This record gives sequence, structure tokens and C-alpha cells, in this order.
Amino acid sequence: MPAIVSEIMTRDVIGLPPTATLGEARTLMQRHHIRHLPVLKEDTLVGLVSQRDMLAAQESCLEKDSNGAFLTQHQLSEVMIEDVTSVSPKAGVREAAQYLQQHKYGCLPVIDKGKLVGIVTDSDFVTVAIHLLEVLDAQLAEQPDNEMDPDDLDLSVHQVDEDDDALPVR
Repeated sequence: MPAIVSEIMTRDVIGLPPTATLGEARTLMQRHHIRHLPVLKEDTLVGLVSQRDMLAAQESCLEKDSNGAFLTQHQLSEVMIEDVTSVSPKAGVREAAQYLQQHKYGCLPVIDKGKLVGIVTDSDFVTVAIHLLEVLDAQLAEQPDNEMDPDDLDLSVHQVDEDDDALPVR
């Protein structure tokens, strides 16, 4: 049975209302070591702010705001992304990972019955990859000596010519 998003997502999601200031968001993100912050009205997702969004907004106002008050004078509603792609907790982990990679997203909020129930981030997928590598290492270690040696595996990525039968690396 394929793994589903609810098995790897973070359930205790930290969020703020759209009226919170960028300073409050930055403090919360630093305190909890997170890079993505859902913007919520009750349990309903209304937007998303990333560290990158906050830095971009701050940089664009540096010339106008020389006294450093930008973070305390602006609300999340001014910089948040409102058209947020989300995923169901029953979605496949592989499909969610492929979507993140294809669209270069850092996270997908997890929505169930209109409510935010979790978040899955690129870090969650790195954790999954590490676990799978550990399982593979354990399986290879259990094989008899006449079986494949882990050092014999060629896991390098290379570009192929168009005449080759293999698919090119993108």
C-alpha cells in the first residue's frame, strides 16, 4: 500500500492571522525553526508566507524605510500568497513529492474538509529519503556475500546523448 501524506506531515501547524505583523511572523518562524507560515482565519487557510516572501518584501522597502520599522508596520495580509496549492491527507507521498519538485514549492498545506490539518515540507521528504536509504542499507547488509555489494552500486547521475535509449536527466 503506497504511503500517504498524513503519515509524514507535521500535524501541529503553527500559523498566524492575516492581521499579524511581519515582525511577529519572523519571530515565530525563528523560534520554531520553520520557513513556511500558514495564514489562518480560525482553522481555515487564507494564505501562506515563506521566509523568502518576507525577505523580498523587506528588500523592496529598504530604500523607503531606513529606520527598520517595516516589520512592525506591515501585516501578513500585505505579503501573503493567497492562491495556495494544498493537498489532501489521503494523497500519495510520491505524487506530493513530485508536485513539490516540479513546481519548486517548499511546502504543501494539508487540507481536510476545508480545514488545515497539517503541512508537508521538502524537509519531510528528505526525512523519508533518509529512512529509505537506511532500509536499503540494512537489506543489502543482510544479503549473503555472493550477492550484490553496496559499493558496486553506481548511483551517479549523468547526461545521455539523444541517440541513447535512456531518458535524459532534466
